[in-house]
Amino acid sequence: MALFVDGPPAGLDELSAQDSQLLAVANLEGIDVSQKARLAHEELGIELDVLLRRLSYPGTSLWFMATPRLGQVVVTPPLRLWHVYRTLELVYTDAYYSQLNDRYGEKRGQFHQMAWWATDKLIHAGLGVVALPLRRGTPPTLTSTPGSLASGTYYVSTGWVNRCGEESAATATVTLAVTSTSLLVQPSRPPDLATGWHVYVGTSPDRLIRQNGAPIDLNEAWIQPDVLLTSGATPSRGQEPNYIQPAPRVLERG
Repeated sequence: MALFVDGPPAGLDELSAQDSQLLAVANLEGIDVSQKARLAHEELGIELDVLLRRLSYPGTSLWFMATPRLGQVVVTPPLRLWHVYRTLELVYTDAYYSQLNDRYGEKRGQFHQMAWWATDKLIHAGLGVVALPLRRGTPPTLTSTPGSLASGTYYVSTGWVNRCGEESAATATVTLAVTSTSLLVQPSRPPDLATGWHVYVGTSPDRLIRQNGAPIDLNEAWIQPDVLLTSGATPSRGQEPNYIQPAPRVLERG
């Protein structure tokens, strides 16, 4: 599971799955759905941060662990749905005030209620938290280097590893065409808790396979051997929660 701070939990596919008319409405009304998803992500981040801060207020000493930070929160299904419904609410709010169309107003109200349903489920389920969070990195830098890798276009992604062997969500995929050479992969700047990294390479963006055995040292680049592994571990979707943080019902807007 990705960390909440890695970016908006839901993409266009998930939003469209909840509302099949979304893209048509957005195109007709000139609404940037990706921007609404980012705005919804920011709003949820503020509300989650307030919730987490309230856990450390006087009277909350019953929590036996240190109060987690927003950067430790994992995107669980209720949190993802909250983001989906809040994004759709923002889209139809924009559409409604553009046209004062009652149909848009009804959809806005529908998704407002669904967002609060998801919030309620999140409060009851608790927040998924990781102890040693690893943020998703930016894509690695690829360059050609001497070697005999088969000529063609290669797709590469990387992921950070912490001291417990947990792995971050994989980076976006980057590509490089090589001709009778090999790949040199240089990861981006590591997060504070990273102790190593993994590299995933393939000849298709849908079939990336981990090429290294043990985690690669943070100070080392990766030179792809001439033989490309075609079976094994695939890019990580992120860390699983180490524990569930109980969440009091403190989100009280109407």
